Amino acid sequence: MQTSSSPQAKRAVVLLSGGLDSMVSAGLAREAGYEIHALTIDYNQRHSCEIEAAGVIAGHLGAKRHVVLPLNLRQFGGSALTDDIEVPKDGVGPEIPVTYVPARNLVFLSLTLAWAEALGANDIFIGVNALDYSGYPDCRPEFISAFENIADLATKAGSQGQRMKIHAPLQYLGKADIAREADRLGLDAGMSWSCYDPQLDGRACGLCDSCRLRKAGFAEAGLVDPTDYAA
Repeated sequence: MQTSSSPQAKRAVVLLSGGLDSMVSAGLAREAGYEIHALTIDYNQRHSCEIEAAGVIAGHLGAKRHVVLPLNLRQFGGSALTDDIEVPKDGVGPEIPVTYVPARNLVFLSLTLAWAEALGANDIFIGVNALDYSGYPDCRPEFISAFENIADLATKAGSQGQRMKIHAPLQYLGKADIAREADRLGLDAGMSWSCYDPQLDGRACGLCDSCRLRKAGFAEAGLVDPTDYAA
């Protein structure tokens, strides 16, 4: 059951995966004075422990509501995160890796938009960035801009002149900058989870693209990464 909000509240729906980027995006939404409504998609991903991390982050940030929405993308497969495909461990390469989940951010933003319209919120936050990432096409600024236009065309709110704003505050930040923002916001990076291939002992693998980018970012920022890595 959805709790009531103050009619004066400046509301935003935040797409909260439980990763570092989404945590910082949510933290920036809170800093900007938004009442946070957090949406986490449980898409039956390999690294499902990030859903638990999202719950911790939502609680820490004082989210008005945290919805965990089930959407079993293993029915489609096509990614190392949703299929029986090995997660690559040989470093970040120039090609789009098999950890790309087909159209994931398009699907997730559509669901986020649906809740935002139902809630009467005109603001959506997503933690994508176009610098230190694995080449995913749905992290590009062009995609975010195009989706913002689609949001106006596809919704009753948009047709009535209530423009939807897609905030991607990390869009042009590298991972080191994101780590610094987490530190500036006073967010414990240990609440977040980045690894694509969690080990049986609960540690992050340390070798997947996401682990490598995270480790490099904290090292460049001169900050301690509290993640327990297996390698």
